[in-house]
Amino acid sequence: MTTTPETIRLTTAQAIIRWLSNQFIEIDGNEMRLCGGGFGIFGHGNVTCLGEALNTVREELPLYRGQNEQSMGFAAAGYAKQWLRQRFMFCTASAGPGTANLLTAAGLAHANRLPMLMLCGDTFITRLPDPVLQQMENFNDPTFGVNDAFKPVSRFWDRICHPAQVIQSLPAAISTMLDPADCGPAFIGLPQDVQGWTYDYPVEFFAKKVHRIRRQAPDADEVGDAIALLKTSKRPMIIAGGGVQYSKAVAELTAFAEAHQIPVVETIAGRANMLATHPLNIGPIGVTGSDSANAIAEKADVIVAIGTRLQDFTTGSWTAFSKDAKFISINAGRHDAGKHMSLPVVGDAKLSLSAFAAALDYSTPADWVAFAQDERKKWDAYVAENVSYGNRPNSYAQAIGIVNDLCEPRDRVVAAAGGLPAEVTANWRTLDIGTVDVEFGFSCMGYEIAGAWGARIAQSEQEPDQDTITFCGDGSYLMLNSDIYSSVLSQKKLIALVLDNGGFAVINKLQNNTGNESFNNLLEDCPTIPQAFGVDFVAHAASMGATAEKVPNPAELAEAFKRAKASDKTYVIVMDVDPYEGWTTEGHTWWEVGTPHVTDDENVRQAHVEWESTRSKQRRGV
Repeated sequence: MTTTPETIRLTTAQAIIRWLSNQFIEIDGNEMRLCGGGFGIFGHGNVTCLGEALNTVREELPLYRGQNEQSMGFAAAGYAKQWLRQRFMFCTASAGPGTANLLTAAGLAHANRLPMLMLCGDTFITRLPDPVLQQMENFNDPTFGVNDAFKPVSRFWDRICHPAQVIQSLPAAISTMLDPADCGPAFIGLPQDVQGWTYDYPVEFFAKKVHRIRRQAPDADEVGDAIALLKTSKRPMIIAGGGVQYSKAVAELTAFAEAHQIPVVETIAGRANMLATHPLNIGPIGVTGSDSANAIAEKADVIVAIGTRLQDFTTGSWTAFSKDAKFISINAGRHDAGKHMSLPVVGDAKLSLSAFAAALDYSTPADWVAFAQDERKKWDAYVAENVSYGNRPNSYAQAIGIVNDLCEPRDRVVAAAGGLPAEVTANWRTLDIGTVDVEFGFSCMGYEIAGAWGARIAQSEQEPDQDTITFCGDGSYLMLNSDIYSSVLSQKKLIALVLDNGGFAVINKLQNNTGNESFNNLLEDCPTIPQAFGVDFVAHAASMGATAEKVPNPAELAEAFKRAKASDKTYVIVMDVDPYEGWTTEGHTWWEVGTPHVTDDENVRQAHVEWESTRSKQRRGV
């Protein structure tokens, strides 16, 4: 092959990176690169060829050096959330264990429907040097390797076996990541030899391409059926999910609710769809929800679910609603729109709500709205008491309340896994739209700091004067903390609150609530630990370049947070919290948890009987 005016000879890796750097997206009338850059850890599977290609576009596609491949994926997810899925980051990892470390992050992106591109090393196509270092051999299928493990957690998966294949594969990966219904991670395996092979690519393949996010209009008949059902309602309710924000339909949601006086409750992912002070915002729903939202959920007769996948924490494992309640599900994805015998409206939330508004002549009975608002007032009073501090043990809720009072409205709050997502969801009072990221789709410990770093990178491109604040338990901190160092190195300031309760306290709480004795969750209850001791989180964070301090109580936490806000670099504040006292005890629905049907422990047996006693409320459906 020879290069001609119509072609250009490039390696596979060079072609991928050149093409990626020429992809743009239009956001609110402005063009910017679709890919914000990447996170990378090099090894023998990606450094020589892909690394060479990335070095040539270091300005166009900045590469952030990762400390751990899993945390790179979490950071990419945090970045995509902050950009409302309109932009993404790539992750590159070496063949073998480096790539395998991305599996959990891919699961997170898949569960949360987030775009993330993985460009990962793979074994040699020629097989001449097999088995190479870190290659996983399958004795009965030489084509089957570690990278095949990404198929269940990827929306798009490919292995490039010839340089020409990227001409088809790259556009397919991008179209998947930008599709509102199929959005999720894309995985491209890059064999080490193929990365360096050359091909005469068409020059036009590398022409600038401007993308736009598709908006699917809803079917008129589906809208008509939904409107007819909604008009029969005496006690309607809206469940607002994360898809409302991704569709940029917050204004339409608010206008629709106000025009028809329909109470709104929020999912975990939709936690900042409405301000806390809006009179129709009745609170978060479900297992980690509010008494107010759950009170109207159990009485609602028609429920309009918008942009939510209706996971078990939202539905209380499908016990939160009356068995007679009817669902209308507005969703870009047909899979989500049809759940639990819903009347589906498959379409973009913004366009669907506009279609409803144009055709719906309806107003909710005033007594239903008054009931919902009275319940919200009761919940607000409970939260105010719950976050207060004085002569009682330190708690998550107190720390949340302090940050809530002192942060700026556009600061971003991040939490994930453990007890903090429930506490943030229940107690946070939204100050501005789209400012809360509670990662509970895949519920990944370790997302807290890494995801916040990715969000901060995106935030520095949008609102550089605002802060990214992450709540992190001691268990999550010990699991994945290295992006404190990343944030310092990249000068992307974070404020991290490390709340230490001596182990995995929320799972200890579940253990106790199901009749079990404390075992292997709190450090003091681990038989293999002769003598537990606390970690010096301040010294550890400081060793990674952060400013860090420990405070004894919430009052001192408030002063430390002010210092953190004034600082120009990553700031870690540590406070001990009680593992048993101070949990948010109200607002929870039933949650299905597998408990032993047979046991010699009377406490466990009785807990099983009590847990199962409310199963009768569970709706049946698919």
